[in-house]
Amino acid sequence: MHGAQSEKSISHPVQDSFVSADHPGQYCDFQEAAGPEKMLKAPIPVDDQARVDALNNTGLLDTPADERFDRYTRLVKRLFDVPIALVSLVDTNRQWFKSCIGLDVDETARDISFCGHAILDTQMFIVEDTEADDRFSDNPLVTGEPHIRFYAGYPLRGAGGHRLGTLCIIDQRPRTLNESDLSTLSDIGEMVAGELGSLQLASTDELTGLTNRRGFEMLTEQALAICRRGGEPASLLMIDMDGFKAINDQHGHEEGDRALIEFSRLLLTVFRESDVVARLGGDEFAVLLTGTNDADSQRALARLNEAVTERNQYSDRAYPLAFSGGTTTCQTDQKNQDIAELLRQADAQMYDQKRHKLEQRMSV
Repeated sequence: MHGAQSEKSISHPVQDSFVSADHPGQYCDFQEAAGPEKMLKAPIPVDDQARVDALNNTGLLDTPADERFDRYTRLVKRLFDVPIALVSLVDTNRQWFKSCIGLDVDETARDISFCGHAILDTQMFIVEDTEADDRFSDNPLVTGEPHIRFYAGYPLRGAGGHRLGTLCIIDQRPRTLNESDLSTLSDIGEMVAGELGSLQLASTDELTGLTNRRGFEMLTEQALAICRRGGEPASLLMIDMDGFKAINDQHGHEEGDRALIEFSRLLLTVFRESDVVARLGGDEFAVLLTGTNDADSQRALARLNEAVTERNQYSDRAYPLAFSGGTTTCQTDQKNQDIAELLRQADAQMYDQKRHKLEQRMSV
């Protein structure tokens, strides 16, 4: 499926704001060190942390092959008669292949990746002949294995609008795509994006937009593994809204939903972007703080208390917000520490605080 060259088929990196892309990465066997300075490294968008967070929410990184994605790479390989077809997810410093046909590796460094360029725009990103393109002619993926001459990547948008990766086809000879080819690859790309979106929604709380229990457990498992490898501490907080049942009973469930949304926004305001904030269900929330000890987590709870107090002082709602919280610290030397056990420990401390508050009220 190839035809006359179309100007619409050639995309260039967008000129939106981005920061330096000089990130180190883990190079795979077929990669050489970065080439001469004229090679255009994949830029990093200014909102990249939010994009990577959305990618992590899918729970897809470093997971086994999945037929939901493999069927699309098989399809485009056959339709376009190319040796390489990928569903590539662009992580912080790497692109990782959720589905891969034609390569013997499962990731490459982001700064030399073609997909790192493709996620910068909403349109298809195409390089018809890398050797005739000064941006890529000395790229190590062009001068060495897998000797990329042609690349076409369709950006995959997740449920929140972030471009998480690409569906791409690669050839070792120059190619052009006609309008029909472009439409076909775009349509299949949208199908892959739909798979990503459904996974994101499955790990996101519909009411508050926070990570749900499933997503929290997946992200926490990944984050704790990183902390253990780096010898860094981590803390887990359990937070329960006080008096939520009374809000529902006295003001109705619609107002109860508003209270949950408002409390969720306070959590996102107080905690860092790198913290994993989740609604586990009902009026129960959890937060994972990496690189923090017990004293740090107690200070974070104090900041949340200040934010809630300020909200109650200035809010025109007919009810105050209140919460109880408990914390536990993950020990970096306990490699098999269970997430469920950490949740139980923090939950027990949280209910101790809730019980203490109740006893104080009853003694007055």
